[in-house]
Amino acid sequence: MEKKNLIIAALAAVALQAGFTSCSNDSDDDNNSSSNNQIDLTNVVNDDQSALSLVNGVYSHWQPLSSSFSFIIELNSNKLISFEGEESEAGPVNSRFEQQPDTWYQVKIFNHLLLGVAQDNEAITTVKNSLQAGKVTQAGYNAAVGKAKLLRGLAYLKLVQLWGEVPVFTEEGGSTTERRPIDDVFNQIVSDLTDAETLLKDYDGDPRVPSKQAAQALLARTYLVWGDNPLTAAEVQAIANTQTDPVFTKTDSRLEKAVEYADKVISSGRLTLDPDYAKLFGRDYESNKRGTNEHLFTIAHDGDKNDAQGNHQTHCSWTFPFQNGENGRGYSQNHTEVADDNLFDDWKAEQPADKRLAATYLTEVRNPEDGLTYHYYSPVYTPINGKGVDQSYDDAENLEITQNSVDRIEIRYAEVLLTKAEALVQLGRNSEAAEPFNQLRRRAGIETVAAPTFDQIKREWDYEFTYEQFSLLNSLRWKNLVSSVRKVAGYKHYSDSWKSLADYTSDQEAYFQKIHNHLQAKYNNVRGKHYRQPIPTGLSGEDLGIEPQNPGY
Repeated sequence: MEKKNLIIAALAAVALQAGFTSCSNDSDDDNNSSSNNQIDLTNVVNDDQSALSLVNGVYSHWQPLSSSFSFIIELNSNKLISFEGEESEAGPVNSRFEQQPDTWYQVKIFNHLLLGVAQDNEAITTVKNSLQAGKVTQAGYNAAVGKAKLLRGLAYLKLVQLWGEVPVFTEEGGSTTERRPIDDVFNQIVSDLTDAETLLKDYDGDPRVPSKQAAQALLARTYLVWGDNPLTAAEVQAIANTQTDPVFTKTDSRLEKAVEYADKVISSGRLTLDPDYAKLFGRDYESNKRGTNEHLFTIAHDGDKNDAQGNHQTHCSWTFPFQNGENGRGYSQNHTEVADDNLFDDWKAEQPADKRLAATYLTEVRNPEDGLTYHYYSPVYTPINGKGVDQSYDDAENLEITQNSVDRIEIRYAEVLLTKAEALVQLGRNSEAAEPFNQLRRRAGIETVAAPTFDQIKREWDYEFTYEQFSLLNSLRWKNLVSSVRKVAGYKHYSDSWKSLADYTSDQEAYFQKIHNHLQAKYNNVRGKHYRQPIPTGLSGEDLGIEPQNPGY
């Protein structure tokens, strides 16, 4: 007998509150009234606006995850370290590859994604019933259900990439505790995104609104991930306690579909690359305010006071602005830190003219309050994650860490181009990959190539998307998680002789000792089991009844 449906039980209050509260300003009081003025799923949707608003309530589960994804996807890589509170806190635990089923970021992401799925299911059923009752038009149904299916497909894609076999349940049924085979999960993702492609309208320049092209881009991403043959539980079990990566394999028919869907986005003519890479990040450039149509789908944020949770990417990367011990200011550690100087140094040595480097790693920042320059490079500090610092307006460095209102970019057009290029290279059609690949290189101001290699494709993902929540996911696809993480052994502060590299203040010495300890922990702790995250507890610590646990945990 199936165990108690804890997810749906938890949803009962959440779905109605989040869904209806978000639409209260648009609903018709007369239409929504009843003899007792009661609101339930039989009368909450009475017109197209309330149908769409009900689905918009699902964002209450996506918004809290905008920065949280980085605490798994970037920290479980060689690129980022966390000093968020005590070393026993969830950020540092992920940084050191010590996560467990009760580690907060794993708990938070897993549960909110599944709660979002449950709310999508309820919304689809409700809107369908309202269409049949004549309360919602076909256009209203298409917009609402298309959005719900896009969000559900995206949620399942995140879940299968991070946790492998997961429960699959929709408005038509399914279990919330029975883990389904990998291919079953991907078939559900493709079904949802294909429906969304049919139901949604073309991209109109507003990336906050899911579109036909957003669904197509997600299908291209899905087929690329699926085409690289995600590991089964048995395959993870075989390497769980080793520091050995599995053999890379692929399925060409799925890679062909990745090319097909990327081409659909490209041939629509509705998306372009912004000519200035540095203008992609920051609240003054979000939601396509520049009109360049590179942001394809984003999660809207208006700040902590106005949505479920502001996007803390800036706060976490820039928690204590200008407190690096220079110019008489205090010395404090940000919640997330670039893993070491080498990430900047190696890129600069490889591509010194790359315009993306200065936007990705900040090594010095001028404080607009005192006019002084602060440095972020050993022996003072490590570089700052530039994509986490809103640089789009005057005094951004000081203001945005408290606003947390930058939208999170889920998909931008650059990903579509690189997805096509990678799929073509994996298919052995390297010369065909040059055209989409070189579009990114030309914007960056670096040399183009006649036929990119797979290694060049992998490095281009780093150049273009570092700290945009791809690091771990790409390593899972390429089956190089262990070897890529253990590259930290070549980093400056990994060596036991790190103290002799320069003269340090006591604060700096403590800071770089932490860097050293985390690099050592990454190298020593990463295992084959980290191709999966642990199946977590519920948000309140309860057992979700999803068995078995992933190998090694």
